[in-house]
Amino acid sequence: MEELASRGVDVLRVVYPDLLGIDRGREVLVEALPQAMEHGLAFCRAVYHTTPTGETIPVPGGLDQGLPDMAIFPDLSTVQDLPWEPGVAWCLGDARNPDGSRAGEDPRAVLRDLTAKLGELGLTAIVGPELEYFLLNPDGTRHGDSKGDVYTAGRRGDPDGHLLKALRWTRDLGLGVTMANHEYAGSQFEINLTHSEALDAADRAFRFKAAIKEIARLDGRMATFMARPFDDEGGSGFHVHLSLTGSDGRNVFDGPAEPYGLTETARHAIGGLLAHAPAAAALLNPTINSYKRFGPDTLAPWLIDWGLDNRSAMLRVPPERGAGARLEVRLGDASANPYLGTAAVLAAVYLGIRDRIEPPAPLEGYGYDTSRSAVLPMSLGAALDALEADAAFGALLGKELVTSFLAYKRNEVERFERAVTDWEFREYAYHL
Repeated sequence: MEELASRGVDVLRVVYPDLLGIDRGREVLVEALPQAMEHGLAFCRAVYHTTPTGETIPVPGGLDQGLPDMAIFPDLSTVQDLPWEPGVAWCLGDARNPDGSRAGEDPRAVLRDLTAKLGELGLTAIVGPELEYFLLNPDGTRHGDSKGDVYTAGRRGDPDGHLLKALRWTRDLGLGVTMANHEYAGSQFEINLTHSEALDAADRAFRFKAAIKEIARLDGRMATFMARPFDDEGGSGFHVHLSLTGSDGRNVFDGPAEPYGLTETARHAIGGLLAHAPAAAALLNPTINSYKRFGPDTLAPWLIDWGLDNRSAMLRVPPERGAGARLEVRLGDASANPYLGTAAVLAAVYLGIRDRIEPPAPLEGYGYDTSRSAVLPMSLGAALDALEADAAFGALLGKELVTSFLAYKRNEVERFERAVTDWEFREYAYHL
């Protein structure tokens, strides 16, 4: 309290992710912080089952239990001042049940458990998140339509200076951003985040998405991480760069004397990601709209394959070796919950290493050939079926999380199939 007061901060915003990765939270006066730390902040647990358009879905543990409470406890190790809100700082929160146990649906806790499972193998996951987004006008149209401005900087593709402001403010938030540019589609941007241990990387990706949406609102606009908001443009990805280190801190993927310069551990990690890709898709591509991003000749995934420095593959192995040896999982889209998406990647990698799954030969040349590789699930319903069927994968995520996620998302499929138009689902753009 004294430290916050010394910086002129009198309000602490405590935020946590729901199942979609949307930031929920509460503003806490600094003088009320001791009470929040002792008892937590009470929220209705059904916030995990509430849609972006306000419906509460009948998920076990919510409506059927009379809408019980959960408590969010501030994680004071994550406190950062908000550059655009003088006197306000924010931090992350962890969800607990009334008995003090961790809430099974808490995405942050799910990822923490997965990092612990890898720790049992003597491994630490290092993750570099890569996210793209669109800047929109309040009516949902693109703020500018600067086609052909991919990989440009400055006012050419960003006449109002949005990207410079966002880059500086996310730097000041301590999110580990490094650089930024205009992306492929009109009014699409990318800001790069550095790599770190998996939980910290997901924390930063979650806060990054919340910050970008807030910054856009300050200028009377919206930012959306929706997978593919416009039919005439490509989509926005959530690529996960992953390496593993051993107890000595060395990169265990680097194998100079082995095929492709990759160790057996790296090969098994690739094998696990390919074997469990259909189930992982449900978490890395979590909306109806997500599957509009998939398809041939899109530079987005379509087939379950891997390649060496090949961007037409679902899983790309960049050319760096040594300390930079890593996998780039290109399956996810930007609407994914960073915690659950990262947890899905780690679960597949863990199973690949544990079960010693060998991958097929890498893709050569341009991909999208169904004679060489299996097709990914092409709808949310198919991905949810794959998640439910993959018992080993689901067990790592936890029964409570998988049960809730399946019920929540199957309701989304049902509502869409009841003739809800795609335009109405664009309401998601404001939240995702």
